[in-house]
Amino acid sequence: MVDLEDIERARDRIGGCIFPTPLMPSRPLSELCGVPVHLKFEHHQATGSFKLRGAFNALLQLTDEERARGVIAASTGNHGRALSFAAQACGVKATICMSSLVPDNKIVEIRRLGADVHIVGRSQDEAQEEAERLVLSEGFNPIPPFDHPAVIAGQGTLGLEIIDALPDVATVLIQLSGGGLASGVARAIKSKRPEARVIGVTMERGAAMKASLDAGHPIKVEEFESLADSLGGGIGLHNRLTFAMCGDLLDDVILLSEAEIAAGIGHAYLQEREIVEGAGAVGIAALLANKVSGLRGPIVTVLSGRNIDMQLHRRIIADETGHE
Repeated sequence: MVDLEDIERARDRIGGCIFPTPLMPSRPLSELCGVPVHLKFEHHQATGSFKLRGAFNALLQLTDEERARGVIAASTGNHGRALSFAAQACGVKATICMSSLVPDNKIVEIRRLGADVHIVGRSQDEAQEEAERLVLSEGFNPIPPFDHPAVIAGQGTLGLEIIDALPDVATVLIQLSGGGLASGVARAIKSKRPEARVIGVTMERGAAMKASLDAGHPIKVEEFESLADSLGGGIGLHNRLTFAMCGDLLDDVILLSEAEIAAGIGHAYLQEREIVEGAGAVGIAALLANKVSGLRGPIVTVLSGRNIDMQLHRRIIADETGHE
């Protein structure tokens, strides 16, 4: 399993490639919750999401021979964009496999960064199967989006930044999909402050990690279109790391409806003056919907990404304000 030392080494390794993101107090949410609420502005990273941390940490540990073979990953969009960015910076060829559920704006950005793009099927599992096929046929080096020790450790550096900025943090709301971010951040937080609660937040439809935790083993779930598209996809039936780590480290998992996610996007824009995608808004949404049991502050919620289609964003804001 990934431990605190792995995460601390990752922070040293990627220090020149990413920047520590601000932790900002939210007056509207603090007033609503009755305890201090802070927002971690991870959507301000160069590629618009936290994924750059894990991508750089994994790439920087490859040998010259592994770099020469090129890297490949399946992605719901943000990991692909981060890996393409990091690969371009390191002079490495990247291939990204995605399903047809990935929004066009994310596909365009990945192509702009010079990666080869394969669109396969309508699920993350099908995209992963294509990536595995190309590893065998082309010899690419796989860097999966979550179930990889270097990726988990890289994402965990975000947790170290939270603790450094707010040592008395009591509750952390973290996005939950395949579990790379959630397990890395939870390991960092609980290693430094064991009494803190770390709560995973995801969408109701197609929540693979939640369904797997409930079942006691990794299972497949049907994927659906969602405002939180970055949280879609399975966790892998042969999951090696994140399933066990999430089971050990998360204190709770919250599920959100599409309307609740939309409300989170609207609040981020109208009250916090921040543009975030659906996945980035789920922590805010959980607070707005009063779904966090036993509120204890200070609370930190991570704004994990901003890579939303702007036409969709405008429609959501129009709906939230009652204007056409």
